[in-house]
Amino acid sequence: MRYGVIACSLLALSFTLSGCDSSRNSSQSSVTAEEARWTDKTVEQLREAVDRRAAHGLDRMGFAIEGKPGSGQGDAALTKSALRYAAALARGASDPTKLDSIYSVPRPSPDLQKGLAEALAKGKVDDWLSSLAPQDDNYRALSKAYLALRKEGDAPSAIITDTAEPLKPGATDPRIAQIARQLVATDYLDRTSAKGETYGPAMVKAVQRMQADYGIKADGVIGTEALAILNLSDAERARAMAVAMERMRWLDRRPPATRIDVNLAAARLAYWRDGKLADTRKVVVGKPETETPQLGSPIYRLVANPTWTVPRSIQSKEIAGKGAAYLRRNNMAWKDGWIVQQPGPKNSLGLVKFDMRNEHQIYLHDTPAKQLFSEVQRQRSHGCVRVEDALGFAAMLAKDEGIEAEWEKARATGKESFVPLPREIPVRLIYQTVLFDEAGDPVTRADPYGWNDRVSAALGFPASEGHRLRPSGEDIGP
Repeated sequence: MRYGVIACSLLALSFTLSGCDSSRNSSQSSVTAEEARWTDKTVEQLREAVDRRAAHGLDRMGFAIEGKPGSGQGDAALTKSALRYAAALARGASDPTKLDSIYSVPRPSPDLQKGLAEALAKGKVDDWLSSLAPQDDNYRALSKAYLALRKEGDAPSAIITDTAEPLKPGATDPRIAQIARQLVATDYLDRTSAKGETYGPAMVKAVQRMQADYGIKADGVIGTEALAILNLSDAERARAMAVAMERMRWLDRRPPATRIDVNLAAARLAYWRDGKLADTRKVVVGKPETETPQLGSPIYRLVANPTWTVPRSIQSKEIAGKGAAYLRRNNMAWKDGWIVQQPGPKNSLGLVKFDMRNEHQIYLHDTPAKQLFSEVQRQRSHGCVRVEDALGFAAMLAKDEGIEAEWEKARATGKESFVPLPREIPVRLIYQTVLFDEAGDPVTRADPYGWNDRVSAALGFPASEGHRLRPSGEDIGP
């Protein structure tokens, strides 16, 4: 898969929404339920729309249609039913702020009461409901894939069959092509190495990396456990598609034209400039025990040669008892009761920090641990987001914002220096476990934080029993 295709497909959230004005809130509308008049025709449109809810992965949820047209009470009941389904399409059937302890990514806020009243007046309830869900190609691809997988039911239909004998290095097996395709789709194997029916060295190395990431013996032998990671059933993939659609419904249909989107599940960043994808690159995000939260938080300044004030949590768990020699070796010193690491190439923030406005002390930054960008599963940090070639990215932002001279001057000082941005750049830290390949087909990836379980449960799905990414605790950086 090409990185540009992946980032654009994963993070292409600049889709439009017709008939759904996200700048208006339903609580501000003067239209009341009593003013919405239903007819047999519009009731039938509502029923047919709800009957088609599988196209949105909502078929495991009940949307009872109560009331009959012709009376104030009946119309009010029908309006309530319609608004419940409309809200599921326009904002999501679940509330991410209740599913997660931290969630501040901007969400749609359409005036659904007004929209319904207008749809009833025109006799076009079906068209209005159809307009509320995301309208982009990725959402349609997810819908199509979900409907196709749904036909197979909940049976554990495996793409790669398991046999009594494990697949060992050097073996020849007709399943090799299927295994290679999945390894390529999950970034463990280069496409050029996915040839033939022999389990060769390149594929063995890819399997060993995968096994290490998931905490099973990294011997390259493809047995039941390795196949369980590689091989999702139709039911598991359908569940992932439904969750992916729900997460897309949570997001603003008209995000800022200039913004930075970070997909925490895929550990990739996409930089949008004036509505066009300007850059994409790898990042390192929080490990499963110190997850990076889903935030909407802008970058307001660049920090050259940053210092790092070690948080109490890292100080007590990672540095306690290290002694003065360790502090000197890492250019650290006590200051006002805190351990502070001085600027320099060995600083845990690297040579640039992208300061963000939020109460959780989450930001983007450079890192001296460049080797982590070569990992497939890059959930390795204590919660902040480390950016590949962060200096290059900072230079790009500085040039785009017209502060290139100020930025170069700040860098040259060798001291911690702050360069405010002339306008804040919105950042969205989101979570999507479905990518799209070059053909536009959805590919299910790892759920490193296990966050899909809460969403799928809200949608009526059973929890996944898949393997989880193994936390890595070797790095003290933020």
